[in-house]
Amino acid sequence: MNNISPRTFRGRRAPWGGDFNDVFESFFRPSQWVEEATSDDLVPPLDIREREHDFLVHADLPGVKKEDIDINLENGVLTITAESKQETEEKDGERLLRRERKYGRYVRSLRLGRDIEAGKVKASHEDGVLEITLPKAEDVKPKKIAVGVN
Repeated sequence: MNNISPRTFRGRRAPWGGDFNDVFESFFRPSQWVEEATSDDLVPPLDIREREHDFLVHADLPGVKKEDIDINLENGVLTITAESKQETEEKDGERLLRRERKYGRYVRSLRLGRDIEAGKVKASHEDGVLEITLPKAEDVKPKKIAVGVN
């Protein structure tokens, strides 16, 4: 692909032109089709919600099996450790052209600012999403205080 970027009236590329062309040209280069994406430190994205009686954590763990997930709650720190394993099976007549999915160990730690009922923590895993329910300890749940009239 040539000259996707606009040129100025003097025939020079605009300041952003080179980078724009590089993105498209590198995408269509044949050598770019066979590569592997790897990382030593995978960090799962999280959503954390606070509700009246608990916290709800959702973590994306694509390609991770339930038995490969470890959840630890110690000294107010929640640690999620998981591992996704790379598929190595190749079928006859197939060859891998591109590998973009990441494989490896996921680790994420969260310092919880409140006391949690550790014995009542629940976790489930479905469709690549880990859900952890962390019940608040009784003494930290919000309490409504009525204002009296003297």
